[in-house]
Amino acid sequence: MKILKVIKIGGNIIDNDDALAAFITDFAALKGPKILVHGGGKLATKLATQMNIPVQMNEGRRITDADTLDIITMVYAGKINKNIVAQLQANTCNAIGFSGADGNTIVSEKRPTKPIDYGFAGDVKQVNTETLEILLKNNITPVFCAITHDKNGQLLNTNADTIASELAIGFASIYNTELYYCFEKSGVLEDVNNDDSVIENINTESYKTLKENKIIFEGMLPKLDNCFHAINQNVQKVCIGKSDMLFNNNNRHTTITQ
Repeated sequence: MKILKVIKIGGNIIDNDDALAAFITDFAALKGPKILVHGGGKLATKLATQMNIPVQMNEGRRITDADTLDIITMVYAGKINKNIVAQLQANTCNAIGFSGADGNTIVSEKRPTKPIDYGFAGDVKQVNTETLEILLKNNITPVFCAITHDKNGQLLNTNADTIASELAIGFASIYNTELYYCFEKSGVLEDVNNDDSVIENINTESYKTLKENKIIFEGMLPKLDNCFHAINQNVQKVCIGKSDMLFNNNNRHTTITQ
């Protein structure tokens, strides 16, 4: 089977014009089928603040009321997504921007209101690969934002890490899928203040120990939960680190294994 790379980029790349331009140049040059997933929380927060819409967070997760959903739909599916697609086209990488509603590609379910009501937040229930497979076979790269739908007309804010993981899982029977989470650090760090303290391999057992010892905490926990979910659902390779790891095998990063 062919290799399919599913790559998620974080806000540190999206929010820095030079970093985004450099990443897109390298990403466009990657051979073979690929899917790009992006978030954009910082820009959404900035716009909400400018429009006097309260930003509500709980343990790093955004609470999405109706006004906030409008903001993130404009920012994620509009400005950021189309900017990335335009830059990919400029680098001769034919790309199409997607939310989960487009082509009915990702269906989610509104998260239960208890114990915490996150508003219009969605948990992925289904990935439909048929349309995406046609695009991939024709060398067209899908670019996903962090918006899905419930098939009843409701858009939902959905964790971009989860979207990347579920896409990799959805294609695992068709491709040898590889999942890459790219952010500003060189990988999962033993000491968050020391970028050289990369933990190069994390398996199920060591993950448990790292959590118990509070070495891994807060925002890294849901990211790693998505990693292990993917690796346990036949995704062949899962890595976390700077985007350089995609283009240089010698770059230090974290690899997730069972």
